[in-house]
Amino acid sequence: MDNPEGAPALDEQRLGPVVRRREQVQPGTTDQRLLDSEGDSEWVHTDPWRVMRIQSEFVEGFGALAELPSAISVFGSARTPVDSPEYEAGVRIGHALVDAGFAVITGGGPGAMEAANKGAREAKGVSVGLGIELPFEQGLNQHVDIGVNFRYFFVRKTMFVKYAQGFVVLPGGLGTLDELFEALTLVQTKKVTSFPIVLFGTAYWSGLVDWLRDTVIAQGKASEKDLLLFHVTDDVDEAVALVTKETSK
Repeated sequence: MDNPEGAPALDEQRLGPVVRRREQVQPGTTDQRLLDSEGDSEWVHTDPWRVMRIQSEFVEGFGALAELPSAISVFGSARTPVDSPEYEAGVRIGHALVDAGFAVITGGGPGAMEAANKGAREAKGVSVGLGIELPFEQGLNQHVDIGVNFRYFFVRKTMFVKYAQGFVVLPGGLGTLDELFEALTLVQTKKVTSFPIVLFGTAYWSGLVDWLRDTVIAQGKASEKDLLLFHVTDDVDEAVALVTKETSK
């Protein structure tokens, strides 16, 4: 029997906005697969389901941080020893940021992140940790007052930028460099505005700055003005003043 006028052909299947034809037609319907308790559980690992997880992470992050006061994100190595000058600098920076009227956001882990959270907590400010699911579980450090754990790096990085008015970057490894260059790219391309970035530790960062100037800029891969996107200092008070001077409390 012919299909009623306007009805899809027998070899055509419509699943919401998706049209499947010929060999791509799937048995059953979306509702049927959803309600089938004996069905294959592999669907929870499919890309459409991951999209829902990603959406839920954005919703949870926005909900947890929406009422956060003006904040500064502090990055640095998870491997920074507790008894090191870098750790002590992180504590002082966290404390000074709170004294300046800002909340402190870190990746929530140990090392430099813990140091900044500790300083914020000791100053009786808002101490935030944005954790990430990793093969080697770290967990949020004990100085975090508001913590959110993420599965996806890009969702977490969105929160770092959206809810902070600037970055202080302590010595760190690949993760710290990733966050630094993400921020520099957003500022360079004007995806964010009035977003100060301060690198703390001239001895640590000078090699990177020299490479940017003598290789990247010298070969025309970036412009001289890109060196103005960040500041380098060894002074805690200067770091806090630089990262907060263009922001409103």
